[in-house]
Amino acid sequence: MTGTLRTVGVVGAGVMGTGLAQSLAQSGHEVILVDRTDGILDRARHEIAQGLRFSRVLGAKGPTEDRQVVAKRIAYTTRYEGFDTVDFVIENITEDWDLKRGVYERIDPLCPPHAVFAANTSVIPITRIGAAVTRPDQVLGMHFMNPVPLKPTVEMIRGHHTTDATLDTAHRLLAQMGKEGVVVQDSPGFVSNRVLMLTVNEAVYLVHEGVATAEEVDRIFRSCFGHPMGPLATADLIGLDTILQSVQGLHTAFADSKYRPCPLLVRMVDAGLLGRKSGRGFFDYATARTT
Repeated sequence: MTGTLRTVGVVGAGVMGTGLAQSLAQSGHEVILVDRTDGILDRARHEIAQGLRFSRVLGAKGPTEDRQVVAKRIAYTTRYEGFDTVDFVIENITEDWDLKRGVYERIDPLCPPHAVFAANTSVIPITRIGAAVTRPDQVLGMHFMNPVPLKPTVEMIRGHHTTDATLDTAHRLLAQMGKEGVVVQDSPGFVSNRVLMLTVNEAVYLVHEGVATAEEVDRIFRSCFGHPMGPLATADLIGLDTILQSVQGLHTAFADSKYRPCPLLVRMVDAGLLGRKSGRGFFDYATARTT
């Protein structure tokens, strides 16, 4: 496929999907944002409005455009209406294979033959996703980082059947968004999460075992290694439920005990301490949420 990629379907209006919809709209794309309930979409609409309001302050690059004009490029829906017009789909739902497979089986017959499907997944193999549709050669992984509007690089994953043409189309979309991609091969966790999730899980073990507090762990990574954010603050930003699903996925995929989820991580997720999105994780965000 050549030319401008005008309309992008974004499945999942959580943290990543919301950031993606904002970033795509800011780069001139029409966006169809889909999720299960109007409540989720209303929250996404509010988050995007806030993101557009503060994007310049936070360092977003690109041409300045009236945020109301940008916001009108995003359509919010609980149905897949309009997917017969999309050039590209980016799926961002939870790391549950049965749910993901259902999404792809639903959109495959609806989307135009030229449409490319990108999975914004942490650990689920792209080749498995490709097997769920009739166009496996047009499926790839695109692992965006949070917050999407501010991150310039995307980890791209080639599945077994992914063609060079599909990768070229994905690179063009990223270029239109002011981003670039790094292509890696298909393996659970790929590069970023195979390293990051193991690091986060081990950091949680240090707190669990009383070796150090969360503050001490993160201070060492910030001060000694120059990381802008420690592994536990990073976990809070991603969401501890997402971290747990990813670690569990790696544990299942590799059958290696080094990926065994820390009991403290499991307990915190059970308790609803999910990080920034719940107001508390390894750190307390309640005050920040009310200011």
